[in-house]
Parts: sequence; structure tokens; C-alpha cells
Amino acid sequence: MIAVCFHGVESTGKSLLAAKLSADLGCAWVPEYGREYCEAHGTDLTMADLLAIAEGQARAVESAAAKRPALLILDTDQLMTAAWAQMLFGDVPPVLMAYPKADHYLHFAADVPWIDDGTRFFGTAGERARFDTIARAVLVDAGITALEIAGDWAEREAGVRQALAEFRAKA
Repeated sequence: MIAVCFHGVESTGKSLLAAKLSADLGCAWVPEYGREYCEAHGTDLTMADLLAIAEGQARAVESAAAKRPALLILDTDQLMTAAWAQMLFGDVPPVLMAYPKADHYLHFAADVPWIDDGTRFFGTAGERARFDTIARAVLVDAGITALEIAGDWAEREAGVRQALAEFRAKA
């Protein structure tokens, strides 16, 4: 099984591409639990909420991985939750960095327009840039080198498709 995590700030196409490519490629996909959590509990988040989101994401990944798919796309993981913790509260609980890691990470650049969907927070250029810097730093702190996904929507999709094909070819 190859697990590939889509990493990056809000409104960069991670969820849309995860859903589209999992359908196109017939592979497993774990959606972002944080979105489901915020839709159910609201967006006035505490650190306890972030820890609950991390645990919910872990359970979803474990459930999908137990089926041993050849390719598992993770819409996000606890490293992005760590970035949220740093962005919202200025602190990252060590537990967020200790969860199992994916085999590969794709970092989605914040170079496409932000779209407010009711659960998103950081829409100004300055906020997005700061959050993107934090998200990248979390990967570095975890010892992960991510492949950059950037450009318009078509370029992003092409880049992700190419990366997934290369990961599968090397497996």
C-alpha cells in the first residue's frame, strides 16, 4: 500500500482533487475529518477540538488502510492539524507530530484564489502566506520533503496525476 497525503492550507484544491482522482483512479480516499467536525460542531475551535480532529482523522485512516488498498489518498493528516494548532494558538502539542506519517506528501501551494465555503478561516493574502509558511515548516520539523503542487487547477491536477503515477511505478 502507498499512502499519499495532500498537505497545504485551505482552498488549494486538496479535497476536490482527492475526490476526483480517487474516483478516476479507482483508489481509496480518506476525506478531511476536520471539515466534518467543523460542520457538526462549529468553527470556534479550541486545542481540544484540534486534538479530537486529529484522533478522528487517525481512525478514518486506520479504517481505510485496514482494507490494504494499493493506493490510499489522504486529504490531510495530523501534520496539517499541527499547522492549524500553530496558526490558531501559537503552539503544537507533541502528540500531533507523533502520529504515523504517509509514504509521500504533496504540498499544495497557496497560489490559487481563496473561496469561502463557511468552514474556512484565513482568506487574506497575508493570512494565507503566514499559514502556508507554517504548513511548510511543520513538514520540515517532521523531516518530510514534500513534492510541490502549484499553478492553475489544470496544472495542479496534472502534477498530482504525474506524482501518483511515479509513486505507483516505484512501489
